[in-house]
Amino acid sequence: MKQIPLIIITAMMFALGVHAQVPEQPSVAAQSRRELVRAKVDSVLTERYYKTSYDTNYVVRPEGRLTLKVRLNQSGDDFHVRGNKDGISSKADLSTAHKTTVSIGGSFRGISAALAINPAKMKGAYKDYEFNLAYYSSRLSLDASYHRSTTLSGDIKRGDYSGHLAKEGVKLKMANLAGYYVFNHRRFSYPAAFTQSYIQRRSAGSWLAGISYQGGSIETTEELKQRTPNAPDLKIHIGLLGLGGGYGYNWALGKKWLLHFSMLPTFVIYNHNYMIVNDERRNAKHFSLGMIFNERAAVVYNFSAGRANKFERSPRYFAGTTLTMSNSFFDNDVTVNQNKWRARAFIGMRL
Repeated sequence: MKQIPLIIITAMMFALGVHAQVPEQPSVAAQSRRELVRAKVDSVLTERYYKTSYDTNYVVRPEGRLTLKVRLNQSGDDFHVRGNKDGISSKADLSTAHKTTVSIGGSFRGISAALAINPAKMKGAYKDYEFNLAYYSSRLSLDASYHRSTTLSGDIKRGDYSGHLAKEGVKLKMANLAGYYVFNHRRFSYPAAFTQSYIQRRSAGSWLAGISYQGGSIETTEELKQRTPNAPDLKIHIGLLGLGGGYGYNWALGKKWLLHFSMLPTFVIYNHNYMIVNDERRNAKHFSLGMIFNERAAVVYNFSAGRANKFERSPRYFAGTTLTMSNSFFDNDVTVNQNKWRARAFIGMRL
């Protein structure tokens, strides 16, 4: 990196008509110092990588310094509303456009980086935006997402009226969060199923404790008002916080297959919902029944079993699929069910 400023300065001097002597190549001593620094950094990262609180009879680190992955991701959001108030029944089934991205990522001794692209959005098919964050460690894990969409559409029925909500009619902003604590953290590994930064050697499960949050808003857009001038100016705000517990299990089938499933139901302990219609705010009463369910599933296949305790230089290939879902349910005059999901298929190798 030290040569880059010298190269730039030399090029500028030639451009100005000034002659300069090309600097000599780094000495053997300088190269040795760089090798020592590189070896020191690699040693620190390697020690950090293999330092673990897991029971190595059940969970181990995979061999190799570098892990490369190609991933195909798809996500969506669905809303289902049912109600019967004042003798009038209502029903709505709405969903956003599915978002598909392709990502390429690398991980060196547990330090990861990735680049994702959305081909449909690059072509201008829609303007939806989604941000996802996932963190998995031995004891704690977190799934968080923020979704902004104008593609929510579907069928609506109220009494004798039946209609269809077209895209660009409403704007959706929604955040979802699920945090887990793993009790049997020495034998059960979430990273083995979802990041492949560990390998589950024997089957194990664990009780879970967790927290859930779903919050956001749905409001009418200017496009809807232009299409339907008599449509009300509407905004619905949703805020739900839940606490609960669940269970997760990793099935290690032979030396190559890993199956995972976990569920964390939480009971809503706090809700803050209201609706604004034509600048008139209407607060929703606190409901007695509300739940947020969080589900995870994964299938991982290792093409070669490898060795558990010795470094293996040959590449090790793996592939699989994962699914995360967050489903909210609450009953307050009408029954509302929201389903946020993200599916992923991946293939990778360790070097």
